[in-house]
Amino acid sequence: MPTQATSAPPPAPPAPPADWLGLAGRPCVVTGAGSGIGAAIAEGLAAVGAPVALLDRDEPAVQAMAGRLQASGAHCRAYTVDVSSEADVAATAERVRRDFGPCWGVVNNAGLLRPGALADIPLDEWNAVLAVNLTGYLLVARHFARQMGERPAAAAGAFAPAARGAIVHIASISGHHPQTRSGAYSASKAGVLLMSRQLAVEWGPEGIRSNAICPGMIRTPLTAKFYEEPGFEARRAAVTASRRVGEPEDIANTALFLLSPRAGYVNGAELLVDGGMDDMLMDLVPRPGYNQTGTGG
Repeated sequence: MPTQATSAPPPAPPAPPADWLGLAGRPCVVTGAGSGIGAAIAEGLAAVGAPVALLDRDEPAVQAMAGRLQASGAHCRAYTVDVSSEADVAATAERVRRDFGPCWGVVNNAGLLRPGALADIPLDEWNAVLAVNLTGYLLVARHFARQMGERPAAAAGAFAPAARGAIVHIASISGHHPQTRSGAYSASKAGVLLMSRQLAVEWGPEGIRSNAICPGMIRTPLTAKFYEEPGFEARRAAVTASRRVGEPEDIANTALFLLSPRAGYVNGAELLVDGGMDDMLMDLVPRPGYNQTGTGG
């Protein structure tokens, strides 16, 4: 019998260029870079050739992180800083400018959580959360944005301001939805979201973009113990459309895009990166005859 001709498999798509994002050589700053989401963002930036300034108040953690990246050939340096202190932020920004030149990108990620009901949380703990999660974001944005004004202007459209830099604020899905006993955390993240839009409006004409990411459930060192409980991860995964818990790299990939010139027309945006958890509300409401096992109903 004659054999049927088989077609050759389609050629593999070409690999993207190494600097597809256009971040190589553009100095970037990441706060809270000693672990978790901040560490993943720093790793991602180093992998695409961006010089990275790693900021964290946990000196051993941030120094260890810088050592790991430097061992892989990355151009990076660690700085110990308390983002709630303007003097500390100002001094660190100047050191970074001397070490790397004016920065292009900033990722506001350092965060603090002090759980407790609003009726009970001590005022000093409320203030401490706001000082790091909201005021700290403003201080970092202010001091590093001044450097962005020193950068050579990148070409833009006929009516567009020259691109000088980008800021990404790591907020939270909690900024959209209240969560009992989260203390000042939800309020601080809601403040971050509006502050990011305010910065976009005020600094956009200067060529500086400001965007926010709202992570959902992300596995980090702070939550690692939770997942040791039998069945915990499955229960969490079940309330997402993607049926999985997020990883720090999921947020890092989004942050790199927002920092890059590829996102040049994205300004004042809030990107929800939660695996579709925000869309699962109606499946969590009991509906006889509709809910199915494994969908969170």
